[in-house]
Amino acid sequence: MDALKFSEMLSDKHITNLKKLKYKYPDDFEEFINILKSSFYEKLPLNDFDGKNLVYLTSCTGVNLEAVKLLFTAQNSVYAANAVEEEIVATSAIESIDFDRSSVRSIMLGNAPKDNQENRIYGLKLGFEFISDRHNHITEENIHKLYMMAIGNFLEGDDRLRDGEFYRHDDVYVMGGDGVVHRGIGSGKLPGYMKQFVDFANADDGINDLLKAAMLHFDIAYLHPYFDGNGRMARLLHMWFLIQKGYESTLFVPMSSYIEKSRGKYYDAYTLVENNARLAGVTDVTPFLIYFIKNVYDEMKPDAIKTDLTERYNEILRSGEVTVKEAKLWQFVLSTYGGEDFTTKQLEKDFGDAAFATVRKFALKFSEFGLLDAQKMKNKVIYRIKKKMPAVLDINAADEFI
Repeated sequence: MDALKFSEMLSDKHITNLKKLKYKYPDDFEEFINILKSSFYEKLPLNDFDGKNLVYLTSCTGVNLEAVKLLFTAQNSVYAANAVEEEIVATSAIESIDFDRSSVRSIMLGNAPKDNQENRIYGLKLGFEFISDRHNHITEENIHKLYMMAIGNFLEGDDRLRDGEFYRHDDVYVMGGDGVVHRGIGSGKLPGYMKQFVDFANADDGINDLLKAAMLHFDIAYLHPYFDGNGRMARLLHMWFLIQKGYESTLFVPMSSYIEKSRGKYYDAYTLVENNARLAGVTDVTPFLIYFIKNVYDEMKPDAIKTDLTERYNEILRSGEVTVKEAKLWQFVLSTYGGEDFTTKQLEKDFGDAAFATVRKFALKFSEFGLLDAQKMKNKVIYRIKKKMPAVLDINAADEFI
């Protein structure tokens, strides 16, 4: 194959869909794949089910430096609870598990679980707390600990792991509309493959951290080491790896929210990897990496709203116009509600340490400051954190709601 033809095929928009590429270049396809195998694919120290290395194309997987910068940038800790709440809701929704948001918020506020759903939410909360501690390194023992606290302890019957075992003891299948869409690796091979996974996670190999996190994410879903919860574990391990690498804002970015918004493409990327492997005889994870680059990493943007709010709040704080109780209420609103609506009655109940009159005065006052939006709906007023700071603050903006 001449260099011009190879370059044309390598830059073709169907480079990650080999079925379409083969249809377009039927006479050149086999030679093209052989050249990729011999000279262009980067091998990973992870194996497919036949014991061959997983591979990827570096030419197609450049990561936006803005995403790296964002994940490295320290965030105000008051946003942590809301960010984890969003992550719990989204990572569950991806697998069609619909948690009631009020239940998630109740658990995040430290209330005891009242039912099975809240027990599962509590487990995920414990999981996020576990991976946020950089002293908890990625080992097989800690992966098992994370799985059990976040998911495994709340499963029933045949979905549970056997006592003393880290992984499933039998076959597992992923079902789709057309039947079986994926079969996890044989249970007898899991200990060796998971050791390989942990070694790769801890290796200093020079692979871009964001790409490597996505590779680890793929591998857990590919191996399917559990009867249930593999997707949630893959996303937890993705974030855990980034936290271990010093990306301290990982839990402040709603990664699973981006995935949930593009859920169809997320699952299509898995399918594309497996379909390509049947044609090429090699498991190339590039389609999954490209999915993450385009639909997650490239979508990450610094939240200018929070920056503006912080600057405005600090100005007001320096002026001496905010009481200690109001400062606590503001931090609670930021961390608990984020961009969601709330009422003064709801805030009084959730905060639990201020009289209704104090809460009402806070809401009116912070509306006047321009930090909260207020909207009258029938017989109540709905508040939310302001999305955009006004050029000139209208100190009478909340008068109609008094």
